Order: sequence, then C-alpha cells, then structure tokens
Amino acid sequence: LRLRDELTNSFAVAHGGVLMTLLDVAMAHAARSPDQAGGEPRPGVVTIEMKTSFVRPGGGHLSAVGRVLHRASSLVFCEGSVLDESGGLVAHSTGTFKHLRALPVGARRVNALHGSD
Repeated sequence: LRLRDELTNSFAVAHGGVLMTLLDVAMAHAARSPDQAGGEPRPGVVTIEMKTSFVRPGGGHLSAVGRVLHRASSLVFCEGSVLDESGGLVAHSTGTFKHLRALPVGARRVNALHGSD
C-alpha cells in the first residue's frame, strides 16, 4: 500500500485502522491458502478475533504478510506483520479465523435478511 493523505491520522502517519485492515486481509489470505503448493484455496473465512500491536509509525510504501500458525477443523490461527519500505516492523497482529461453508450468493442474502446466517 502506498500511503496517501486520506489514509493517515493527525500525525501524518498510517491510521491504525488502515494498518489493521492490511493485517486482517493478509491473515485471511493465509487462512484460505491451500496446505500444498498448487492446491485449491479453501472457502471463505471470517475474522473471529484479532489483537494488534502498533510498533512504530508507518509511512511511505507499506507491505503486509500473513502466515498460518495452526489449523484446526474449522478454525485457523494466524499472525501478520506490516513492514515499511526498509523492512522495519510497523505493526504485528494475531488472529483467529473461522471457515465458512460455501453458499450461493442468493442464499447468503436471504440468510442475512432473515437473521438465520
């Protein structure tokens, strides 16, 4: 992510919500990753919880990386890091993700409208 003014806080560095979004996406991608190279990605995941530590102000070009710590039958435990251009740690997070069964889009809308999701 190349940091732009609208993504910064009043100190002109990356807003914490921006960093948390990068971490959430990186960890979710890791959670969906196949166990073996060339395998099919897993179905969607939702974030159950995440804890984030902000290490230093972030600016310029930021990158995020996520990795799986442990995979259970329906939950995946991950960690993620946001790095600055020099590879310095800006923020670190751990998160728990739950696998969802794949549902047709129409069924998801109906479930969401009727609260049975």
